[in-house]
Amino acid sequence: MDFHLYATFAIIAVTIVAFAIERWPLEGVSLGALTVLILLFGLFPYTPTGAEEALGMDDLLAGFADPALATVLALLIVGQGLFATDAVDTLARVIGKFSGSGAWRPIIMILVASGVLSAFLNNTPVVVIFIPIMVVIAAQRAIKASRVFIPLSYITILGGMTTLMGSSTNLIVAGVARDYGFDLGFFDITALGVPLALIGGVYVLGLLPRILPEHDSSAGPKAKSGAQFIGEITLGSHHPFVGLQSKGGMFPGLGDLTLRMLERREEPFLPPFDELELEPGDTLVVTGTRRAFSRALAHGRTSNEPVEETEEVEGPPGPDYHLAEAVIAPGSRYSGRTIQLSGLSVRLGVSVLGLQRKSRMARTALSEIRLEPGDTLLIGGPIENIRALRGNHDLLLLEHSAEAVPQSRKAPIAGLIFLAIVICAAFSILPIVTAAIAGVAAMLATGCLTLYQAGRAFDRQIYLLVGVSIALATAMERTGGAELIAHGAVSLLSDAPLAVTLSGFFLVIALMTNILSNNATAVLFTPIAIGLAQGFNVPPEAFVAAVIFGANASFATPVGYQTNLLVMGPGHYRFSDFIKAGTPLVLLMWIAFSIMAPLYYGL
Repeated sequence: MDFHLYATFAIIAVTIVAFAIERWPLEGVSLGALTVLILLFGLFPYTPTGAEEALGMDDLLAGFADPALATVLALLIVGQGLFATDAVDTLARVIGKFSGSGAWRPIIMILVASGVLSAFLNNTPVVVIFIPIMVVIAAQRAIKASRVFIPLSYITILGGMTTLMGSSTNLIVAGVARDYGFDLGFFDITALGVPLALIGGVYVLGLLPRILPEHDSSAGPKAKSGAQFIGEITLGSHHPFVGLQSKGGMFPGLGDLTLRMLERREEPFLPPFDELELEPGDTLVVTGTRRAFSRALAHGRTSNEPVEETEEVEGPPGPDYHLAEAVIAPGSRYSGRTIQLSGLSVRLGVSVLGLQRKSRMARTALSEIRLEPGDTLLIGGPIENIRALRGNHDLLLLEHSAEAVPQSRKAPIAGLIFLAIVICAAFSILPIVTAAIAGVAAMLATGCLTLYQAGRAFDRQIYLLVGVSIALATAMERTGGAELIAHGAVSLLSDAPLAVTLSGFFLVIALMTNILSNNATAVLFTPIAIGLAQGFNVPPEAFVAAVIFGANASFATPVGYQTNLLVMGPGHYRFSDFIKAGTPLVLLMWIAFSIMAPLYYGL
């Protein structure tokens, strides 16, 4: 029995160190730890005291079907549905305008609002609400996502500590304490929780964004979103641009696209455009960023087809339509040819929407520009056709540049699905895992997402990390390791003054909650807290509060709390980021509690 106990401790210690030093990929470390663990209990079976069956593979692998893990992965896919439809773009722009010109003002507003809301709603749906908004605002303000999402998780955890409803941990502690004859009211922890939250909030809002790393949004090369492409739009009789009138020499109705030349019945018009109205048959030579072309496509506003083929109403492309960037290779068969005569579109099954050239290009129709090596083409088409370009030696696909065109017309549907998930979770109409998985199904069924997009949103790092962490925690609990740590700590503190015992008790819980789950820590230590209070012959409020605040101090690892996992993907965080950012906050909460709790409870 001691062999299994100490072997489990050794595996956990080595795994945490391997996660922290980041010498090996997180997936590799997770898989290695899981392999060693199942070999340990497979080759040397272990039967827990009082159990009839040995600790088996079903117990160790149950974490991969854990409802919390399923919830996080499902919510990541739902969030992808919001991004794929631009469902939060308008709301994010409103918040950005309301908050003024300061880059960080909307971020601070959202963080403060999420902390306050977390006191009255469970903090998990609060984080779910603000993740997509934060993604858009951070992109608009050119702020790295890695600097804002850990603060979002931490501030909601801090806000959730202030009332009984704010966190599932608080409710679990209250439920266990009730079984031992102690009732905890809704605001019983508020008087101490608010000062702790404010102290932690100063760190989260004032210092944390400055020390967080600036991770790139992807591991590989990515397209430059600010690069300008020149494109061509031919207006059919039902095109949305028909009827637009010039104002101040420009056409503001074109959105983010800039009109460089208007060709009408073979007669060119150059800016400024005075008292002109766009008509069917006009050819527009426009420039804009990739984002501008994507938004125009999402509203059915761009086409390179001949006029006679666009007489019918053209809707936006479907969810499978992607934009990508590709470079004309040296010696390419397309070099020296115009796009129209190259046969590129017919041969490859993609449309050329724009072209970017390092040297200055004259104002001329896209179809008349002769391609040169080094030109970057903005192409669009079904994802399968774009994937087929991977082995093409004439047109070099920028692998990480493929992105789906937003399904903007389905933004209201995606928004309603997301709102239904939040309402069901916030008001306990359905378990959050049920609502999240049903939301994924609804996103797919309504075409807000494709299976390809949903698959890309599935985060294998989170899947392996959580599954392995739960397996390690299960092994530690079933072999008696968690109980050994708890009772060992209590024994060491038994002869210390009451205030010192309370402080040490909080620190042990805070350390354990970052290894076990916060809920498991709450269940384990609540009976011990009541027993300690009875041993010291004092009311149990102080020790129960130590369990609540200590179990909520799950800042130092991503597996400590569900909200940490929710922000791990959008923020592109590593395991060590949580250690560096969260450990000072854990120590700050410990010091603040150790000073304030004895004074507040009169110990």
